[in-house]
Amino acid sequence: MQTVQMQKFLMQTVTTTTALAALVLAGGQAMAGDWYFYVENNTSSTITRLEAKEKNGSWGSFQLGGGIKPGSTVKIEWAKSTDNQDCAQYIRASFADGSTADPVQFDFCDDLDTPITFEE
Repeated sequence: MQTVQMQKFLMQTVTTTTALAALVLAGGQAMAGDWYFYVENNTSSTITRLEAKEKNGSWGSFQLGGGIKPGSTVKIEWAKSTDNQDCAQYIRASFADGSTADPVQFDFCDDLDTPITFEE
């Protein structure tokens, strides 16, 4: 399981699954409807914001509703607006306690079912 080690972050509880649309696969690029990823929150504080960006791009946010609560794993699909973006992107999370995780590069076209795990 791919684990993103985070400095101590506090989180609360969530069991929300957010569907956003998907990426278009075209030689390292994504296609709507086909691409998703899982986020697992193994901390004690809610993930309130989840963002991704391509290298040299700007951050785009995912709709998380009430957030991703501790102990929860959610499936997130890519928005149609991300069509034709690279599979390799940076991801970061912001937390209920006001802290933000350091960005980590992740290949979203590789092993879609292994969650990105945030830990304290």
